[in-house]
Amino acid sequence: MPLIRTPNIPDPDGFYEALIDSQRLLDDTQAEAMNARLILILANHIGDRAVLDEALRLARDSQRPDEGAQGC
Repeated sequence: MPLIRTPNIPDPDGFYEALIDSQRLLDDTQAEAMNARLILILANHIGDRAVLDEALRLARDSQRPDEGAQGC
């Protein structure tokens, strides 16, 4: 199954707001840990290794050179 790259989230602004709100009281370390857990939860839900490998490649390759290893 190919990776869906077109907008696919109903109410994307609402989801983004919920994501930001979920981290509002967290420090940077806690927010990074939460993001890592969220990634693993969603990766497990997807479950398709080819889709996950493609997502990893796209996320890595889309990193701008000026961001170094820390940016997305």
